[in-house]
Amino acid sequence: MDSHVSAPGARSGFITRSRAAVSLLFLMNGFVVGCWAPKIPDFAERLALTKFELGLMILVFGVGSLVMMPIAGAQIAKHGSRIVVQVLAVCVLPLLLALTLAPNVLTGAISLFLFGGFIGAMDVAMNANAVSVEKSMRRAIMSSCHAFWSLGGLIGSGLGGIVISKLGVLGHAQLATVLAAIFVAVAWPMILADPPHPDTKKEKTKLPMVPLPWLLGLMALFSMVPEGAVLDWGALYLRQEMDASVALSGLGFAAFSATMAIMRFAGDLVRDRLGGVKTLRICTLFAIVGMLLAGLAPNAELAILGFAFCGIGISNMVPIAFSAAGNIPGLKPGIAISVVTTMGYSGMLVAPSLIGFVAEHIGFAVVFMALPVLLLVVLLLSKLAHYADGTSGGGH
Repeated sequence: MDSHVSAPGARSGFITRSRAAVSLLFLMNGFVVGCWAPKIPDFAERLALTKFELGLMILVFGVGSLVMMPIAGAQIAKHGSRIVVQVLAVCVLPLLLALTLAPNVLTGAISLFLFGGFIGAMDVAMNANAVSVEKSMRRAIMSSCHAFWSLGGLIGSGLGGIVISKLGVLGHAQLATVLAAIFVAVAWPMILADPPHPDTKKEKTKLPMVPLPWLLGLMALFSMVPEGAVLDWGALYLRQEMDASVALSGLGFAAFSATMAIMRFAGDLVRDRLGGVKTLRICTLFAIVGMLLAGLAPNAELAILGFAFCGIGISNMVPIAFSAAGNIPGLKPGIAISVVTTMGYSGMLVAPSLIGFVAEHIGFAVVFMALPVLLLVVLLLSKLAHYADGTSGGGH
């Protein structure tokens, strides 16, 4: 049984109980976020929110994440990721119901703050646990964990509208909560225990003063801004600037999501073979080519192909940054991962509104052609990805 970190040695089997558990946690987290997406129109209508007010409410979700993520990192450093991720998973469970039943703007805002906070904090904890599982297995698993998150989000958002039409918003929330609870219950006894060393428990937890986690955070940030640009604005770009039909404009997001999910499932095998540095460089080049193709495309079909290339590239950039953060010598994984996660997701929080403002004046095509500059910075920092190989024994 692998509920504790195994001793150094040969790699373990491809699938272990602890790997199954952390994969289920990623699936559950993505599923709950996916379930929230189709509930947003009802949430806005019920609370009589304008588009501007809804935008502020969604910002509250992001603020909750940014506030709670560093707290999660501190708790992981003190108690290990297993107990933290268990507590946070339980805290996440009732929040879809709370959002569905919120009677006014104040309770809605509080529910959204807690929802964003616990989802974000759980994100830090399950990434930290995935790093520990990687170490115990001596093979890369981070990309496939993120693939399970994408799969959960796809299931939650894809089936949400159908379930809401059949059961109503409350019935949907109840069913989603039950399914999420089942995911947690199945994973619970198999989650890898990674208690801190006795000599680290008494240390005061503080933000790291060394530059490495901040540089990895910059890598995550500059990887997630282009991701957010495609997810939030890709369809609108195809519709408004490429004159694509509604059906065709939806294929940009679908192509990006499909290649991202496929490559995340394949990413660990690729990283085990090529190592973190080479994998990151290849992925970044794919993302740059895809983004330029999307921005320069003369028609919607080529732009969609560009988005598909972006999905291939961006898919494994963030997982590699997270794995590297969890293996910085002399730094607690929970602290480093919370820095990288917070910086990365702050890009997803700030970028959509900023990109929308800029695109309103110069167009989306110019934005997509400019975003590769951020990816060039990731390419320049790519040598730092060798820390990710501390988990898998991959090459350099």
